[in-house]
Amino acid sequence: MTEEKHIDIDYTAKLARINLTDAEKEKLSEQLDSIIGYVEKLEELDTEGVEPTAHPHPVYNVWQEDEVKGELSTEEALKNAPAQRDNMIVVPKVVD
Repeated sequence: MTEEKHIDIDYTAKLARINLTDAEKEKLSEQLDSIIGYVEKLEELDTEGVEPTAHPHPVYNVWQEDEVKGELSTEEALKNAPAQRDNMIVVPKVVD
């Protein structure tokens, strides 16, 4: 595994808004490096002429019909919001 492909665990945990112990960071770092290594191994496969798929088997009629159901009031929609302003949910900026 090359160092340039190493994932910055502190930055990733901050984006995910989770607190990790040093032991958890070490374990997660190893697991993510292993996943990246596996993806790099998959990139070596010759996929010329292979059509991209989302499922290993064909899937038909997977969408259910849309049904109109009762609406949420503004109060109900905002009830569990951690922060709100002017009838909107306030979220922290996640893009620099």
